[in-house]
Amino acid sequence: MDLSGYSLEDIFLAAIMSEVESKDVYSKLAGRVRNAYLKDRLTFLATEEERHREYLIEAFRENIPGREPVLPGASPVPLPNIIIPDEQVPISDVLESAMNAELAAKDFYLAFARILQDPEQKRTLEYFAQMEEGHYNILKVEKENSLKFEDYDDYWPMMHVGP
Repeated sequence: MDLSGYSLEDIFLAAIMSEVESKDVYSKLAGRVRNAYLKDRLTFLATEEERHREYLIEAFRENIPGREPVLPGASPVPLPNIIIPDEQVPISDVLESAMNAELAAKDFYLAFARILQDPEQKRTLEYFAQMEEGHYNILKVEKENSLKFEDYDDYWPMMHVGP
């Protein structure tokens, strides 16, 4: 991914915005699904995205002193969004959309790391890229399960109840 045409501020804002949107999507999905395993994984992903957002805000402040990140209405850097059209869409389609967004986020963070001067921040963004790939793999397994088991979201809704 080529980020050379964007300002450092725009790149930070796009990264923060992407993490906010991803967290919101994973949280909404976790609230909709009945499968406890999938719900746990989506909640985990939402938590990861929130941690990324927190780090990015601090890194923004370090790289752009005297400014606070103010998110624009649309991302200044085009990144794919996770699409949740409606409840009639198969969960596998939503997971596929999320997988694509996670791979794009991985590429974005690797490109972003090449721009930053601070070695610690570079390493952190490279680590984020690997985490995004891990998110992709989690979603891939869940998508495969959703395709394998027709009533995937209906299995064992109370599996965490009891001993």
